[in-house]
Amino acid sequence: MQTPNILIVEDEVVTRTTLKSLFEAEGYGVFEAENGDQMHDVFGSNNVDLVIMDINLPGKNGLILAREVRDKKNVGLIFLTGRDNDVDRILGLEIGADDYLTKPFNPRELTIRARNLLARTASNADDEDLPSKVSFNGWTLDGDSRSLISPSGKEFRLPRSEFRALHLFLSHPGKILTREQLILEMTGRELRPNDRTVDVTIRRIRKHFESEEGGEDLIVTIHGEGYRFCGEVD
Repeated sequence: MQTPNILIVEDEVVTRTTLKSLFEAEGYGVFEAENGDQMHDVFGSNNVDLVIMDINLPGKNGLILAREVRDKKNVGLIFLTGRDNDVDRILGLEIGADDYLTKPFNPRELTIRARNLLARTASNADDEDLPSKVSFNGWTLDGDSRSLISPSGKEFRLPRSEFRALHLFLSHPGKILTREQLILEMTGRELRPNDRTVDVTIRRIRKHFESEEGGEDLIVTIHGEGYRFCGEVD
């Protein structure tokens, strides 16, 4: 099995060096970048499986760079940042980060989260092996491009978390899915107290559906239990 490669995007030298030593000791290949330009240079000549990124970066900040990372298939993304307010956390997850951890951090917790995400990423590396197209209520989930296509032909490129959540819904139409089930499918980790990752992801999927009349009712909230997909899969 090929050794996973981790890219650390962090402008603080001490933190970057600490992270590099931490993950090299775990047996991973580690690349470093201080900013977005260096990040893209690494992507241009290396295979990267996971990005661990700060938000406060010179030039383009981490929130902007995360959108660019999301254009690359099957790359995990963890924000590791000193910005611990709910707005940044929710925005980071909405952009498509798989996880969000604040400084100061527990090294063991970070390595566990990284390992779990890498395992999940590896198991989902063949998203293309899922049914290439799943149709429902005029919509299409395209496994080849990892896109959601509306009845009018509008295409939404989905982050992995949204794609995996929607695929799980389509695999279990009419069934109530708990937040625990959804987050395990999306990120490979267990649900934590006050974790809003699932809710943010569902909200983003609903925004896509709401772009077309009749789509707003495809995913409903079952209070105290989870969510249910109410569409008809062809």
